[in-house]
Amino acid sequence: MRVSIITGGGSGIGAAIARRLAGEDQCLMLHGQGADDAGLSRLKSVAGECESAGARVAWLAGDLAKAGTVAELVSTARASFGAIDAIVHAAGFADRRGFASLPREALERAFAVMAAAFHELTASAMADLARNKLGRVVAISSFGAHRFVPDGIFPASASAKAALEVLVKSLAIELAPSGATANIVVPGYTRKDPGLFGALDAGAWDKVANANPQARLAEPDEVAAVVAFLLSKDAGHVTGATVPVDGGLTLM
Repeated sequence: MRVSIITGGGSGIGAAIARRLAGEDQCLMLHGQGADDAGLSRLKSVAGECESAGARVAWLAGDLAKAGTVAELVSTARASFGAIDAIVHAAGFADRRGFASLPREALERAFAVMAAAFHELTASAMADLARNKLGRVVAISSFGAHRFVPDGIFPASASAKAALEVLVKSLAIELAPSGATANIVVPGYTRKDPGLFGALDAGAWDKVANANPQARLAEPDEVAAVVAFLLSKDAGHVTGATVPVDGGLTLM
């Protein structure tokens, strides 16, 4: 049995990754913010789908901005399933407020959820991940850390994702002697679950669907497919990589 922790597992890319991995040889520890009843319901629904696919599943909701939340996630996963084999940090959010209007608290929260939580999560599981060459870490970044255009910047969330990328590459170096890997996947504009819009309204989503050369949104499962490869045995010699899944958005 392979034990994986997935943050952001209640919707979007995180949920798609969970569904991709779900199978009889998988133990999945899913985390979601669970900030409201709807969010908690989505997380439980994804957990149920994965169980139906044959996986053993546990879930935990909590605020990643609070120190200790992800350490508890690791402890719960170990208690439920055993040593951790893989971590996917898909949790995050887009904050579209401009540089001058961005309050310090918002910037600090972005860094806490996307970068600091990743550090706490992987550091807590480091001994497990480095115990053999099959340890795997994948972090979901964002095109926002690589593309800067008028009316298309995300100072808080993009800078937090940039910090996340530095942490992943640093982790890749430290894991390398064990053969374990750490990599980054960079989605472009990706289709949200029905009823969810994130930082953009419905009209804005229609507009950004044409922003890349393929002139369409990425599907969450297309991103999940790349993550699944990076988590696999076949990706054993890929580490510290930054892999775009954006239809060519960051070429422009």
